[in-house]
Formats: sequence, structure tokens, C-alpha cells
Amino acid sequence: MAEIVNLRLARKAKARAKASQSARVNRAKHGRTKAERERAKAEAARAARELEGKHLSD
Repeated sequence: MAEIVNLRLARKAKARAKASQSARVNRAKHGRTKAERERAKAEAARAARELEGKHLSD
């Protein structure tokens, strides 16, 4: 026989797992120090300048 599943508990467990995943993403996105954010911003700016310098002019 199949195992009996309480749908309310299963739905709540699924919601908890989704919220946990969302929290993990937000921690990675917003949980950085000011120095880390500035370093990442400077690296992105450097990469953009480097890419722009490689464009061929008409």
C-alpha cells in the first residue's frame, strides 16, 4: 500500500523549502560587506572598459 501523506504538511514543507532557497539567494546577493561590493563594482567596471577597448571602430 502507498504511504498516507498529509497534504497540508506537504504543502507547508514545500513552501518552507522554497522560502529557504529564496533566503539563500538573498543572503548571497545582499549579504556582502561594503568592501566586497565596491571590489565587485570596480571589477565589473574594469571588465566593461576592457571590452569597450576591444571594439572595432568604423
